[in-house]
Amino acid sequence: MRRLLASRMKFHLLGAFLVSVGCATLYKFGVAEPRKRAYAEFYKNYDPMKDFEAMKAAGVLESAPPK
Repeated sequence: MRRLLASRMKFHLLGAFLVSVGCATLYKFGVAEPRKRAYAEFYKNYDPMKDFEAMKAAGVLESAPPK
């Protein structure tokens, strides 16, 4: 029974560390990287002036009334 707590804590600390590293890796490659690629793809073809003109024509912007 001697050093039972210490040996169990080593085991569980190592396990918790490995699980947290695994979760962080899965999040990075499963969520963050695809999101980053999606944003890059969106802004590759995005025209802010076209979007501004569409909002202006729809009357969304008070500071730029439609013509």
